Amino acid sequence: MNEQRTREDIVKWGRSLFERGLTAGSSGNISVRLDDGFLMTPTNSCLGFLDAERMSRLDATGKHISGDAPTKEQPLHFAFYNKRPQARAVVHLHSTYATALSCLADVDPSDAIPPITPYVVMRVGRVPVIDYIRPGSADIRPLIENIAAEHAAVLLQNHGPIVTGTSLEAAVFAMEELEETAKLVLLTRGMPVTLLSTGAIADLNQTFKLK
Repeated sequence: MNEQRTREDIVKWGRSLFERGLTAGSSGNISVRLDDGFLMTPTNSCLGFLDAERMSRLDATGKHISGDAPTKEQPLHFAFYNKRPQARAVVHLHSTYATALSCLADVDPSDAIPPITPYVVMRVGRVPVIDYIRPGSADIRPLIENIAAEHAAVLLQNHGPIVTGTSLEAAVFAMEELEETAKLVLLTRGMPVTLLSTGAIADLNQTFKLK
């Protein structure tokens, strides 16, 4: 993996997410697993104005070795990397609709995103809700590790979504799909909605094999 290209890709996708209103201010963070460590967006940085040369560089043990100090949310990133060896990137945002969904008291904690489109099944899968933990607290790590092997995405209660992917691009696309589906869920709330059947979901899972 070319580290300089990866740094530039984080800048590119961070700017794209910011410019399309999927993250605001200094909220949200991105990380990528390298062959010998990790790159993370710095703490209190704005995803729309990242500097490739100031990206936080961590070694394979998670020790900060260069660049600006890493995001305070690194425990949630490492929770996924620890339990999902196929995960090469993690994206955490405070996107409007997914965060709104995380605040509702009556969402299904085992799967907050109903299967209303094939693409949320194909790119995101089931999305459990993690109980509220203070942002940046290491207490989040065991809660995510308990479910990360089986789930590529979660909602943090009253906080927002986290999505992993086999590449940075895949993680960003999955995050976009989650946000758009959360929007559909809220727009159709209270209406009679046809969900995909268990057979259709099984067929999608077998055909596309979400990792």
